[in-house]
Amino acid sequence: MQLGDSRIGKLADNVTGFGRALRRAGVRLDSARIALAQQAALLVGVSSKPDLSAAMEAVLVSREQDRMVFRELFDIYFRNPEVANKLLSQLLPSAEGKAEPSKRRPRVREALQPQQAYGSQAKPKQEDQKVDFDAAMTASDLQRLKHADFNALSGSEYRLVERLARDVALPVPSVASRRVRPGQRGARVHWSGVMRDAARTGGEIMQLRRLQRLEQPLPLLVLVDVSGSMERYSRLLLSFLHAATRSVHGTRGRTDVFAFGTHLTDLTPAFRLADTDAMLAAASLLISDFAGGTRLGDALATLREDHSRRLVGRRTLVLVISDGLDTGEPADLARELGWLRRRSRRLLWLNPLLRFDGYEPVARGAAELHRQAHGMLAVHNISKLEDLAASLAAVMKH
Repeated sequence: MQLGDSRIGKLADNVTGFGRALRRAGVRLDSARIALAQQAALLVGVSSKPDLSAAMEAVLVSREQDRMVFRELFDIYFRNPEVANKLLSQLLPSAEGKAEPSKRRPRVREALQPQQAYGSQAKPKQEDQKVDFDAAMTASDLQRLKHADFNALSGSEYRLVERLARDVALPVPSVASRRVRPGQRGARVHWSGVMRDAARTGGEIMQLRRLQRLEQPLPLLVLVDVSGSMERYSRLLLSFLHAATRSVHGTRGRTDVFAFGTHLTDLTPAFRLADTDAMLAAASLLISDFAGGTRLGDALATLREDHSRRLVGRRTLVLVISDGLDTGEPADLARELGWLRRRSRRLLWLNPLLRFDGYEPVARGAAELHRQAHGMLAVHNISKLEDLAASLAAVMKH
C-alpha cells in the first residue's frame, strides 16, 4: 500500500525542528546527527512513540546530563502536531506536556522562554534579541562573547555563555602514582609477563617486559566565593567546574567543592549529580549565605576542623575562586592560609578582578591571598577559562 510521497511529508521537517529545539537547550548537535535521527525515525516508524523516542535518543544524545532534557523536550514537542509547525517558525508557545512549566528543567524552559515572549506576552528587549542560542550565531558574535567579561553580559548573553562554559575542558595535571602496569619502560622487570612470554617460545626469553607507574590526576579541592561581589561569577563557574569534572570523572581521583561566604558549605554531594542544572538547584538549597559577605578565614578554619581529610597526603591541588575582598581578620586569614598551603601541593588563586589592567591586590585579604598562593590566574571570561588548563600546568612546573 502506498502511504504517500515522501517529498511532501513532514517527518524530516519535524525532526529538524526538534533538533533546533535541542540545540537551544544546550544539547550538542550537528547536521550529521539530525540526519541520523531522520534515518532512525524512518527505520522504527511513528506507530510507537516510545520506540521513536528511544531510537532518536540513541543518535542525538551523547552526554548523560542531556538525557533527561531530551526526554522532557521530546514529550513536549511531539505531543501536539501543531506545536512542531510553530516551533519551526521560531514561535514556541506554551506546550502541554507531562511536566508543568514550573517543574520543567531550566534548560527546557530556557529553550522555550525566548520564543514564548513573542506570543501574548510583551516583546523581548532589543538587547536580548542580539544573541540567539542557535546555529544562526555568527563567528564574530561567538568571538566577542568569548572575550566578554561575565559581569558585563545581558541576560540572554549570560545564559549562552553559561552553556559555552560547560563545554570547556579542565584537564588536571597528573603525577606518577604508586600503582604500576605493564609497559615498555620502567625501573622494575615484569617477571610474570616475562615468564608467560617465555612459555610461548619454548623457554627462550625474547623480551624483558617492564612495569611502569600509572599517571594519576591530582586530587582537586575547590573553594568558591559566593559573596555579593562574586554573584555573577559564582553560578557560571560552578557550572563550568561541574561539567569539567564530570567529563573526566573516569580518570580523575577525588574532587571536593565548597562554597564560602560568611561560612563554609559543602557542595560535594550536589556535584555528584549528573545534570548541571540539577546540581545548581541542589547547590542553591544548600547555600544559605549567598550574596552576603566574605570571611575566608572562618571558612578555612571550618575546613581545617571538620574536613581536613579532604586534603589527600599533601598532593591536593587547591583552587580558591574569589576576588579577595575579605571582611575577616587578616591575622586569622594568614594563619589558615598558611595551614592550607602546607597541606596542599599547590594553592592557586583564581581572581576575576584580573580583568582590570594594572590590578594590584591592595586589600588586606587580597594581599594575604597573593602572598600565600603559588599563583594567581584570571577567570573572568570564556577565553581565560579555555587557557586555565595551560596556566595550571605552567604553575605546577614552578
